[in-house]
Amino acid sequence: MEYPGVGPELSYYVKEIGRVEIFVATDEEALDAYERLCKLEGIYPSLEATHAFAILDKLVPTLPNDKSKVVVNCSGRGDKDAHIVFNR
Repeated sequence: MEYPGVGPELSYYVKEIGRVEIFVATDEEALDAYERLCKLEGIYPSLEATHAFAILDKLVPTLPNDKSKVVVNCSGRGDKDAHIVFNR
């Protein structure tokens, strides 16, 4: 997500039962991930998705190697965000 959302359900999952962990990606990290996806995959991802991809460099090394899988939904059109990226 590109913004932290707080509500009763999210609070329950995070604080009460520990089922969800919250990670933070800076705008600079998200823009770096945007450029990396453009180069490696040949796509223009949405900035919302690149915030999730930016977390992977921090998250993946902490996961156990035997059964860990990470899925990032790269939905959305990144061409709508191109003016933000190119004017940085």
